[in-house]
Amino acid sequence: MPTHGKKYREASKRYDKLAPYPAVEALELVKTLAPAKFDETVEAVFKLGIDARRADQLVRGTVSLPHGTGQDVRVAVFAPADKVKEAEAAGADVAGGAELVEKLQAGGELNFDVAIATPDMMAEVGKLGRVLGPRGLMPNPKAGTVTADVAKAVEEFKAGRIEYRNDRHGNVHTVVGKVSFEVEQLRENLSTVAGEIMRSRPASAKGRFLRGLTISSTMGPGVKVDTIRLEDRFDPAT
Repeated sequence: MPTHGKKYREASKRYDKLAPYPAVEALELVKTLAPAKFDETVEAVFKLGIDARRADQLVRGTVSLPHGTGQDVRVAVFAPADKVKEAEAAGADVAGGAELVEKLQAGGELNFDVAIATPDMMAEVGKLGRVLGPRGLMPNPKAGTVTADVAKAVEEFKAGRIEYRNDRHGNVHTVVGKVSFEVEQLRENLSTVAGEIMRSRPASAKGRFLRGLTISSTMGPGVKVDTIRLEDRFDPAT
């Protein structure tokens, strides 16, 4: 039995699935191949030349998309009382201290996409390792989610700052916008993410770093991007 729906299969026949396309052409294809009636998310998967088993080759960080994600990002903040007020004023969806940790420990709903914590709250937040960790929600200094300036962090993630990190296969999955975005907006978002990932290249990674890039809409087929042209635009040393 086919694993994809009829619209997906029909879309897959309208282009060469094995051929890499220049970024703009690939994005144009993704927009035309999106089969759903809702505004699908445009996603990118970077295949990196790293050994994900080695701690010194992990790729992780945050980057602000110039045109945002097009999504309503829900942000939670773990902080003392005075910082909670700052976070709420900045637009945090959930904010609290030890009482919020206790609520989540007791099975409270994880109705947020990003978790931010002040440094002095990490001892408490650490108790939620088994709850937040598997979902990729544990605050981390490298991701900019452990900070004393919670208001700024909330505003940035609400405005389109995203976290990226490699999975166990050495791939980085990111959002680059919505199908409703103009191609140029998607290109600028994709270029920004690609540049940041290239600059995050571990010193110990050998050989070609960006080994593959595929973009797709939520329900659409993947389109390969010409990574040779893309990689040549960025100098990892800068």
